[in-house]
Amino acid sequence: MADHALELIDIHCTFRSKDDRSQRYTAVADTTLRIGEGEFVSVVGPTGCGKSTLLNVGAGLLEPSSGTVRVFGQPLTGINARAGYMFQSEALMPWRSALDNVMVGLQYRGVADAQARRQAEQWLARVGLAGFGDRYPHQLSGGMRKRTALAQVLALDPDIILMDEPFSALDIQTRQLMENEVLELWAAKKKAVLFITHDLDEAIAMSDRVVVLSAGPATHPIGEFTIDLPRPRDVAEVRAHPRFVELHTQIWNVLRDEVLKGYAQQLKKAA
Repeated sequence: MADHALELIDIHCTFRSKDDRSQRYTAVADTTLRIGEGEFVSVVGPTGCGKSTLLNVGAGLLEPSSGTVRVFGQPLTGINARAGYMFQSEALMPWRSALDNVMVGLQYRGVADAQARRQAEQWLARVGLAGFGDRYPHQLSGGMRKRTALAQVLALDPDIILMDEPFSALDIQTRQLMENEVLELWAAKKKAVLFITHDLDEAIAMSDRVVVLSAGPATHPIGEFTIDLPRPRDVAEVRAHPRFVELHTQIWNVLRDEVLKGYAQQLKKAA
């Protein structure tokens, strides 16, 4: 496939211990991951396996110890200017209103204030927050803050969208509403999406492809599955589709042992 939006090629990430600089920890090893233009790819794996590390590499926030990152065929140096990043915790400024939070990225890129305001208002309306632009983050519910954060990312019209477990803190009803909203907005412009989640149901319901990572250290892909469920999808209804159940069983058979390994490692650290 020639038209890859993002390529992580033979990525290794090794870190030095803060307490003992002679000790090293390899978080990611031998990892190659490619996301095509307009493709929605989810990465699943045990807690602490290095999923977010890969996302930070793709964003240009972390330089890998070795390997190559390409964005639309060009080597990445520094921050990935063609990507928008939606963090697990909202990156909203508490002293700015919802509208001002959505505007800030546009202003940073040199968009005139009046135009930035119009675009921010349009995006707030598209995520269901018309009329809430004057509210501050503490005046918004968790779901509304997530919608604001989503508008903040999408207003910049990035070619690649990076999402790090963005809905994990939401209740199940709000989560499913947000998942459907993301799918609807994605279908409209078909941006490349790299979506990190620990929720296998969420990964299958939303994605074109699911990549499974091993337990750490030295996490690496151990399985890749094409999600051939019909679109458009409702994330709640699609769970009843026979093919969904079949895919879930196939992926879980690969993921289960790694989750158990990761859980054992977490217990060992806590002991």
